[in-house]
Amino acid sequence: MLHHPAIDPVAVHLGPLAVRWYGLMYLVGFAAAWWLGRRRALRPGSGWQVPELGDLIFYCAMGAVLGGRLGYALFYQPQFYLSNPLAIVRAWEGGMSFHGGLLGVLAACWLFGRKTGRGFFAVTDFVAPLVPTGLLAGRLGNFINGELWGRVTDLPWGMVFAGAGSLPRHPSQLYQAALEGAVLFVIVWLYSARPRPRMAVSGVFLLGYGALRFAGEFAREPDAYLGFVAFDWLTMGQLLCLPMLAAGAVMLGLAGRRPR
Repeated sequence: MLHHPAIDPVAVHLGPLAVRWYGLMYLVGFAAAWWLGRRRALRPGSGWQVPELGDLIFYCAMGAVLGGRLGYALFYQPQFYLSNPLAIVRAWEGGMSFHGGLLGVLAACWLFGRKTGRGFFAVTDFVAPLVPTGLLAGRLGNFINGELWGRVTDLPWGMVFAGAGSLPRHPSQLYQAALEGAVLFVIVWLYSARPRPRMAVSGVFLLGYGALRFAGEFAREPDAYLGFVAFDWLTMGQLLCLPMLAAGAVMLGLAGRRPR
C-alpha cells in the first residue's frame, strides 16, 4: 500500500504571508481558463473578443469562490457555519462546494451577460469548456491537503491518509481530478469545437459533470458529519448531481430544436 506524501499545505512563505497550494491551484485553474478562453475567442466567427476575457474571468472567479464557499457552508455543514459565521472566510482551510461554485458562476454569467448585452446561454456556452481544468486543479489541491479521501480498499494503489486511520483508501481526489477534470474537458472541448445550438454546450457540461461526479462518489468516503443521505449509498454530492443531470437533459432537448 502507499502512503500519502503529507505535503506541506504551504507552498512558500513570503514574509508573514503564507501562500498555500490550495490557493495556487485556484490560480492555476483561472489562468488555464483565461488561456483556453483566448483560444476560443480567436476562432473565426466566435463572436468574442480577447479583451473581454479579463472581465469575464474575474466575474466567474468571484462567483466560483464566493459561491463555492457559501455552498459548502449551506449544503454540508450549515449548523457549524451558522454557529461560527466568521469561519466561512477561512477558505484556505479547504471546504469548497462545486455545486455552490456552479451557482456562483451562473450568477456571474448572468451579470456579465446583462452588462455586455449577451444572452445568458451565450455566456455559459462559452464558459463551460473552460471549467474542467479548474476542477482538475482543485482536486489536486484536495490531494495535496490530504482531504476528501476515498473509501477503504484492498487495491494495490490504496493509500493511507493521515487522519483517516491506518487502512488504505482510494485516492479519490485523483480519480475525480481525472474524471471531472481531464475526461470532462475532452468531452466538452471537442463537442464545442463545432457550431452548436444555443445552450447545447452548457447542457453537455451539466450532463457530463453530473454523470462523472456521480460515478466518482462511489469511491469517495462520505463526509463524516453527513454519512449517506439515502438508501445507505447515496451521498450528498450525488444528490446534488441529480438536478444537474435533469437540467442538462432538458437543455440538450431544447437545444436540439434550435438552429446552430
